[in-house]
Amino acid sequence: MLSTFEILAQAEDTAAGGTQSIITTVMLFAVIGGLFWFLLIRPQRTRAKRQQAVISSLEVGDEVHTIGGIIGTIEFMDDASAVLRLEGGGRMRVVRRAIADKYQPPKTSSD
Repeated sequence: MLSTFEILAQAEDTAAGGTQSIITTVMLFAVIGGLFWFLLIRPQRTRAKRQQAVISSLEVGDEVHTIGGIIGTIEFMDDASAVLRLEGGGRMRVVRRAIADKYQPPKTSSD
């Protein structure tokens, strides 16, 4: 794969249409950069903001699920971690960033 400098050097070496080739190359990189931004960076930032909002809204007594799929009720929280009470009576200490969301049980249809 050619580096950016090699591509620009080749574009400058062409005798006829050298300026047009450079403009095309720069436009191509701008389009690729824009696609990269909208397809990767922007959605990741949106998810990070949502996750931060969820973590900051947590309170003792909330039922949550972790990124590992563990469901529990928050018994204690500090700045970095939370203690979850599990269904069997056990307790687990997790990093607050490991809490995915507040748990909402699946709705069952009553037929």
